[in-house]
Amino acid sequence: MSAVRRVNSESRPVRWALLTLAFLFLFLFLGLPLLAVFAEALRQGFGPYAAALAEPDTLAAIRLTVVVALLVLPLNLVFGVAAAWAIAKFDFRGKSLLTTLIDLPFAVSPVVAGLLFILIFGRQGWFGPWLAEHDIKIIFALPGMIIATMFITVPYIARELIPLMQAQGKDEEEAAVSLGASGWQMFRRVSLPNIKWGLLYGVILANARAMGEFGAVSVVSGHVRGETNTLPLHVEILYNEYNSVGAFAAASVLGLLALVTLLAKTVVEWRMARETAMLNAELPPEKTDK
Repeated sequence: MSAVRRVNSESRPVRWALLTLAFLFLFLFLGLPLLAVFAEALRQGFGPYAAALAEPDTLAAIRLTVVVALLVLPLNLVFGVAAAWAIAKFDFRGKSLLTTLIDLPFAVSPVVAGLLFILIFGRQGWFGPWLAEHDIKIIFALPGMIIATMFITVPYIARELIPLMQAQGKDEEEAAVSLGASGWQMFRRVSLPNIKWGLLYGVILANARAMGEFGAVSVVSGHVRGETNTLPLHVEILYNEYNSVGAFAAASVLGLLALVTLLAKTVVEWRMARETAMLNAELPPEKTDK
């Protein structure tokens, strides 16, 4: 016990040194670049900044980014909850394979993923001739961008819920079923309240990743101005054209989205910690044998 106390009770100078180093690192690699984006965006004043954001191509890129995120999130939500439920609550053959497949986007480069989708759905791909025959366009169109974004963001909700559901066990669900609750009633009244904050946390992370995705979407989008350019792709095009104000103005929108995501993430973490503390305070103390 004394050794543990010594490890957890470093001197004040050591604690301050570690905190200073951590905050300095965060400022240099996160805070300073974000400030530089806004400084460059507003370098010529607010008028050119607002005009750059009001450009039709920029507005179209913002709309497309929001549309892709709004279409991908419900799919991620359904798959993430279903996959986490199956892995955490049941034992079945292929369970480890399903867990590995969920983690696959973490191991595969987004650019490689985009190339794979071109191989599958492109004009010369496996399903390309059939899609062309039926006038169905996936690559270089919105469906391809949705599929690519879905692939990249699919682990976030499931990976947030799996350890949470495993820690909660299945006693409450079994009790609800034994009392006559249907499957939907059990999920809505027992399971969902227990995972709501973890679910919201996963949704926030998946949404941030969907709006900021570049590699896979860049491969399958075709870079058509005003049609298939999301905001990250539009920033690249403007920067390559030496339109620094337009590029940094568009990038500032992504920066604002990042700040909002960080704020929402902090609030959810606070609520999760608060509910956990309240639950632990309500639990009766364990009885020990004397």
